[in-house]
Parts: sequence; C-alpha cells; structure tokens
Amino acid sequence: MRMTKTLYVGNLPWAVTEEDLVRAFSQYAQVTSARVVTDRETGKSRGFGFVEVGEEQAPAVVEALNGAEWGGRALTVNEAQPRPERRGPRR
Repeated sequence: MRMTKTLYVGNLPWAVTEEDLVRAFSQYAQVTSARVVTDRETGKSRGFGFVEVGEEQAPAVVEALNGAEWGGRALTVNEAQPRPERRGPRR
C-alpha cells in the first residue's frame, strides 16, 4: 500500500478548478486527489485547496511549487495540518 501526503495549496487564483490543480501538480508527482475548497453559500472558490500525492514525492512538490506564481499570485504549498477540533456553540 502506497502512503500519501496531503498538501495545502493556498493563495490560488479564484478561477482555478480541481482539474487545473491535478494538471499543475501531476508535472511533479502522481496526484491521488485534488480539491478546491468552496464557500458553502456561494459555491465560489475560497482561494485554497488540497492535493494528495505520494509521500515520497511530497517534499519535491513543495520545493517546486511553494512560492511559484500562478495567475499573478504566489502559491503557498506545504504539508496540510490536521484541522483543529471544532467545539459546539457555547451557551
């Protein structure tokens, strides 16, 4: 079984699609999945996403794409951190 790493991709141009992410990242690694995070209300991109690549390829992808320019914006690419646990509303 191959291990994968999830990479956070920030500062994406608003028009970027999941297919665009796969195309861009597959130049550097085998992409298992890609997801652009969208606003629940509007369905528009929130300007960041996640790309899953092979664990051994992840450092090279970060090296190649962190700070790279896409659509006039400098990308932020790093290893995704687990989401902090959300607590319910306080009463």
